[in-house]
Amino acid sequence: MRVLIVGPLSGELGKAASIVLARGALVDHAESVDQAISRICGQGDHKLIICGIESAIARLVEGLRRERISTPVLACGPEDPELAALAIANGAEDYIPLPPDPDLIAAFIQNATDETQTVLSCDPVMRGVLAKADRIAASDASVLITGESGTGKEVMARHIHQNSRRSRGPFVALNCAALPETLVESELFGHEKGAFSGATARRIGRFEAANGGTLLLDEISEMDVRLQAKLLRAIQEREIDRLGGNAPVSVDVRLIATSNRDLPAEVAAGRFREDLYFRLNVVSIALPPLRSRPLDIAFLARHFARYYSEMNGLPDRPVTAEAMTRLENAIWRGNVRELENTMHRAVLMAPGTVIDADAFEFPEMPVPAASGKSVSSPETMSPWVGHRMDEVEQALILDTLSHTDGNRTHAASLLGISIRALRNKLRDYAQQGAAIPPPSQGMTAPQ
Repeated sequence: MRVLIVGPLSGELGKAASIVLARGALVDHAESVDQAISRICGQGDHKLIICGIESAIARLVEGLRRERISTPVLACGPEDPELAALAIANGAEDYIPLPPDPDLIAAFIQNATDETQTVLSCDPVMRGVLAKADRIAASDASVLITGESGTGKEVMARHIHQNSRRSRGPFVALNCAALPETLVESELFGHEKGAFSGATARRIGRFEAANGGTLLLDEISEMDVRLQAKLLRAIQEREIDRLGGNAPVSVDVRLIATSNRDLPAEVAAGRFREDLYFRLNVVSIALPPLRSRPLDIAFLARHFARYYSEMNGLPDRPVTAEAMTRLENAIWRGNVRELENTMHRAVLMAPGTVIDADAFEFPEMPVPAASGKSVSSPETMSPWVGHRMDEVEQALILDTLSHTDGNRTHAASLLGISIRALRNKLRDYAQQGAAIPPPSQGMTAPQ
């Protein structure tokens, strides 16, 4: 693990650096915020930044945001509640009083490096998939993980990395659907200073950051076809070209790609390169949807109930038989992610000593035609009859976004559209004055 210390090392901050070193982490140092941003862009593998309160924390956080770097920042300074509040208001993740407490710093280091996620399952279908993943983990073969959204593709990718010979190396992920097409190339391959407008410093890309480890290309099917050709060359030649660079850079990376689309169909439609598909699909792992692993519903529901009870400081309460029956009979279109979110809400909403059926929110199911009611009868007629299609679409999108607590990725999955298409729709609705649910990254427990 690599930690960046920002500020003068002559005083208490130097003691913090010594504690970090004693805990087995690598330490880089930058005197100023500008040096810090340059070092982070050039190195690419810092897990934590410890910044003295005398440095411009707000400018550091803004610089990281501008460079799309999510490394957490810990502020350090005197034991002063007002200074701590100001640092956090300026974007620091937390505040460490000086002189530094070794145990406190150790806890932050552990938190920054704890990326272990276990694939939990008791269903024979999923256990068979997990056994296959364990068999191929030790190799360097590229892996293509497919499955519906919410089935745990990134969790499986991390599991493969953690059980590989590269487990001591970095695990770096890039969500190809979460970035505009114009930024994906720079994120993958990096850029030199002045390569394009706004490139104020050299920045290494995800390939270089993952050197010696594993690079996850999440939702690879969303990558533009023109960029797929450059990715194919990087895989074949084991070298990349930074934007604006003059010489290729060698990389040693294992690739794992994921997709919730039918990639052979995308190849047939001309939206995905066939040669890239074969390069990525050396080993394929298809994750089953939750409906195909029914024994895992109760198993995971109990796990998430315990996890979120502990996270929220609540007692671990049993799920009643009636509630469990409802969970097992529900239609989990969002798979494990939807079950997780459902259990999180239930833990918070359950008022008593148990988690019963009243703590869950399930969408109303349509009345089957066999019930004897006419689909077009007034009792079952949709309330949207008589409205324009664009009104129905907007209502559906916003209701789905509310259902996912603002999680854009989950909402796009439930709607069957790309995250990019969803963002465009939300931008249009906002311009029309619609109230848009605020974004949320969701909370994913180890699965």
